[in-house]
Amino acid sequence: MIHAIRLLGIDPGLRRTGWGMIEAAGNRLSFIASGTVTSDNKKSLAERLVQLHDGLSEVVRQHEPSEAAVEHTFVNKDAGATLKLGQARGIALLVPSLAGLPVAEYAPNLVKKTVVGTGHAEKEQIRAMVKVLMPRATFNSDDAADALAIAICHAQHRSNSTARLAAMGAI
Repeated sequence: MIHAIRLLGIDPGLRRTGWGMIEAAGNRLSFIASGTVTSDNKKSLAERLVQLHDGLSEVVRQHEPSEAAVEHTFVNKDAGATLKLGQARGIALLVPSLAGLPVAEYAPNLVKKTVVGTGHAEKEQIRAMVKVLMPRATFNSDDAADALAIAICHAQHRSNSTARLAAMGAI
């Protein structure tokens, strides 16, 4: 009998951080839940980061994942936006780590290639393939769909990530 494991995918963003929870049992993937944690852009940066922290902490508490995966930040032309995204990504890494979960990181192109078959897929293609791979999946935003794609990517690549984390003494 194959043991099922809950995997949390997180697509970090300062305005909207998507999350997706799946269960993997061998090659079989099942949708558990997904959603979007938002922050109030009228608040200070520190207050917005607290909102993201509290929202993700509630997701981890409620759904009890065994592992998490976060998308790497891509660098864009706006250095300020990249820095803010990096701070939100820090929260996305911190929350599962504080809960004692191993946290893997994946490049956006690897996530797209794993789920869609090409590293330069568009948002619509990601949404469509997530629905093909998990017909029961529901998501309220592109961010939540991306988070499910990150969780799917982790399910496919986790043996490599787990071995790498173990070698570093992280698990």
